[in-house]
Amino acid sequence: MFSPRVLKLATSLMSRAFSVGSASLLGKAPDMAEVRNRLRQIVGASTNWKDHQQAMEERALLSRHLASSQDQLPAKTMKDSEIEVHLPLGTQPSLREKYLNYHNTVRFGRILEDLDSLAVLICYSHTLNKELERSPLSIVTALVDKIDMRKNMVYPDCDIKFTGHVTWVGKSSIEAKMHMSQFHDGAYTPVLDATFVMVARDPQNKRYDYKRVNKKRRVEMSTASLLKVAPTADERNIIHSLFLNTLDTKTVSFRSRIRPPNSVWMEDAKMKGLEICHPQERNIFNRVFGGFLMRKAYELGWANACAFAGSRPILVSVDDIMFQKPVEIGSLLLLSSQVICYTEGNHIQVRVHTEVLEPFTRQHNTTNIFHFTFQVEEDVPAVVPQSYGESMLYLDGKRHFDETMKGQ
Repeated sequence: MFSPRVLKLATSLMSRAFSVGSASLLGKAPDMAEVRNRLRQIVGASTNWKDHQQAMEERALLSRHLASSQDQLPAKTMKDSEIEVHLPLGTQPSLREKYLNYHNTVRFGRILEDLDSLAVLICYSHTLNKELERSPLSIVTALVDKIDMRKNMVYPDCDIKFTGHVTWVGKSSIEAKMHMSQFHDGAYTPVLDATFVMVARDPQNKRYDYKRVNKKRRVEMSTASLLKVAPTADERNIIHSLFLNTLDTKTVSFRSRIRPPNSVWMEDAKMKGLEICHPQERNIFNRVFGGFLMRKAYELGWANACAFAGSRPILVSVDDIMFQKPVEIGSLLLLSSQVICYTEGNHIQVRVHTEVLEPFTRQHNTTNIFHFTFQVEEDVPAVVPQSYGESMLYLDGKRHFDETMKGQ
């Protein structure tokens, strides 16, 4: 837990450089380091892993400040949560190394981490109670609804600006929209638009039913889920056609399967990874930082798409990242990139599944499913499923790809 002296110093510094609910003070917008410092200050998080248990126990005392109903809360406007944050890659060269990749562009995984932190702070801005030193709410990411790229190139030596605000509020969930632009050739130009859905939990980050998040959207997704409902007639025809194209005409047998020209079996387009979740990757509530999970999933998906295409993939869209369960420090995180679920022309649809393995019980629990759409310069081979399960993954990938292309 921060000492009173450190808290007093942090409050003094932040009051000069940062104001929740406004873009900036004295013409200076905060940077990402200040965003994360502000989050720790709002929550009262410990910077020392050994003290995290005491910090959580002290946060439990904040429960008395929770409102029993929304009627007890003051009305807020979108302007109350407006925030502008700068990433000074151009004016602070020492910062570039963290964001630079070997293609001499910006690591998008780092941008995902920054968006996650910013979305949390935006929601805390909306729920701010100026009478309290610390917030009794634990706000965490539940869903990344959509990230649309408006520009392929992100320069490693030009300043970046993030802006965002709350756009919708439910009973215990909040939607935040963010925009990223970059200063180049004398002006800021749009790079991406992002929509995150966050949830508010109790002070110790324990009580919340994730099934309530964005209920309407979850019902729609569940109703159409291939895990619960059979494919449509058109989709069944697609799968049957794929199956017929793999039959060996010489044997005329359902068991004899051959790979069509310019195609790859889905089974041969996989890539896996493992992460041990160390304390360094914790968030302000001492769980694994959601941005870290997104970065690792993106980098695995990108690597898989790169190996599949034999060329550098460019991100087009990210959608429907559902945070189903929190990941505890010390967990073994298994990442499985079922690339490629679907390909069309020079586009590659990637699905990354993450799960936690409990090493002593050998239990597996899904934590996230990620969907990425990439584009490469040349057309890529078609992906062909062999089993019924792979066929459902193929259709799921096609659905996500078709939805992404609608907005292009």
